[in-house]
Amino acid sequence: MRQAMADAVVGDDVYGDDPTVNELQDIAAETLGKEAALFIPSGTQSNLCALLSHCGRGDEYIVGQWAHTYRYEAGGAAVLGSIQPQPLDFLPDGTLDLDQVTRCIKPDDPHFAKTRLLCLENTHMGKVLPLDYLAQARDLADQHQLRLHLDGARIFNASVKLDVDVTEISRHFDSVSVCLSKGLGAPIGSVLCGSVELISAAHRWRKMLGGAMRQSGIIAAAGIVALSGRGEHLRRDHSNAQRLARSLSKMDQFDIDLSSVQTNMIFARIQSASVPTIIQKMKDQGVLISGFGDTLRLVTHCDLENDGVDKVTAAFKRAVSS
Repeated sequence: MRQAMADAVVGDDVYGDDPTVNELQDIAAETLGKEAALFIPSGTQSNLCALLSHCGRGDEYIVGQWAHTYRYEAGGAAVLGSIQPQPLDFLPDGTLDLDQVTRCIKPDDPHFAKTRLLCLENTHMGKVLPLDYLAQARDLADQHQLRLHLDGARIFNASVKLDVDVTEISRHFDSVSVCLSKGLGAPIGSVLCGSVELISAAHRWRKMLGGAMRQSGIIAAAGIVALSGRGEHLRRDHSNAQRLARSLSKMDQFDIDLSSVQTNMIFARIQSASVPTIIQKMKDQGVLISGFGDTLRLVTHCDLENDGVDKVTAAFKRAVSS
């Protein structure tokens, strides 16, 4: 990947003439089964460009209470787009209750914001949305003249788990944001995929948001490598997560719902120590993890070889026993 970055042929993407960026966008659009794609510095900006392209000032989007597009993007849609969020609680499997979604769609009345968009997230906290659920969400959106956006930061993890081509997921959505720097292993960047019309609007928003870059083929080259090798290591990541979860669940200090470990993410509740203490003890041993409240968030990735699981497990044993 670094060699591809060093060898990248570049132009000026602000003028649309960086050949490596253009190649990445073509590959992304074809891979996701969409007409066009746009290379964007971050997943947060990619989602924001999508929301701004789908919704106007005073419109509303329906979204999960813990979704990235609502909770973890600094309120950008509201602050920068004057788009009202309507957050709903997630069901345990990472879906939104579509009956509740329907009830929350506002009538065409001057008292209410106009409901324009439904946002889903796949995977959500490592959980994969069922294909039949995606079809139902598409039918709901069509019935109520809504657009449908997917925060698909980890969409390839979902496709590997379901053992289907990624287009079996993306085809249900008007726009899909895909992160190149998470499961796929690139150092930076996301791609937003959709219709030519939507990507044209998103291109303008990207410029306004400061996301237009010059010789960005240097980083787009890494994205090409990431997309070209998609899925090859993801099965191993998922297997490593399962192994690690089973090992930790045997320790009295951790409470893990093994059924929720569907891809490469583990959420482990700590029974007898504080999360900051465990995070620091693991960091002291060269293992970086994160957490919130009483729960650790553990993510396996392409740089973690099979024997790395054993090393991480041993580090956890030392952390909780000291």
